[in-house]
Amino acid sequence: MTTYGKLMFALISAWFALAFAASALGVFHTDPNQPPLPLLLAVLTPIILFVVWYFASKSFREFILSLNPATLTLVQSWRIAGFVFLALYTYHILPGILALPAGWGDIFIGTTALFVATKWANPDHRTSFIVWQFLGIADLVAAIAMGAGAGFLTTQAVTGEPMTLLPLSLIPVFAVPFCLILHFISIAQARRWPRESRMPATSSQSLGV
Repeated sequence: MTTYGKLMFALISAWFALAFAASALGVFHTDPNQPPLPLLLAVLTPIILFVVWYFASKSFREFILSLNPATLTLVQSWRIAGFVFLALYTYHILPGILALPAGWGDIFIGTTALFVATKWANPDHRTSFIVWQFLGIADLVAAIAMGAGAGFLTTQAVTGEPMTLLPLSLIPVFAVPFCLILHFISIAQARRWPRESRMPATSSQSLGV
C-alpha cells in the first residue's frame, strides 16, 4: 500500500469514527420543523475538503486518478441496501417523499454497479460510464434534498427526523458524501480517457483485403 493509500485508509476510518461518535452524541439531531443544517454541513464538509485537496495537490491528484475505476464503481454495489428505505416507509418510519426516491434510486445504482464496473469502466464505453456516474450523483443529491425538505414538503406525522439519529444518521453523514466522492473520482478518470479507443477501419480492411 502506498503512502497515500495508508493515509486515505486512516482518514476514512477516522471520518467514520467521528461520524459515529457525533451521531451518538446527538450532534445531528434536528427538530422535524427545522432544516437539518448540522446534517447538511456534515455532508458538504468532506466533499469540499476533498475537492480543495484534489486541486491543490498534484501528487494527491495523481494518486486519485491512478485508482481503479472499476473497483470504485463496484463499491457502489452496497447501495442495493436501499430496500431498507422502502421497508422504513412501509412501517411509517420515514415519509414517502424521502424513502421512495432514495430507496428505488439506490436499488437501481446498487444492482447495476457490477455490470457497469465489469463492462463500462473502460474507454470503449466512456459516455455510458460517465452518464451512469451522474445518475448515481443525481440519486444522492435528490435524497439529500428530499431529506432536508421533508419536514416542509409533507403534512404527514411521519418526518425525516430518524435520519438525524443513529444508525440512519451514518447514511447522510458518511455513506452519502463518501459515495459522491467516489462518483467524482470516477468521472474525473473517465474524462481523461480517449473518446474512441478503436481505430477506424482502413480502406483495405473495409474491402476485406
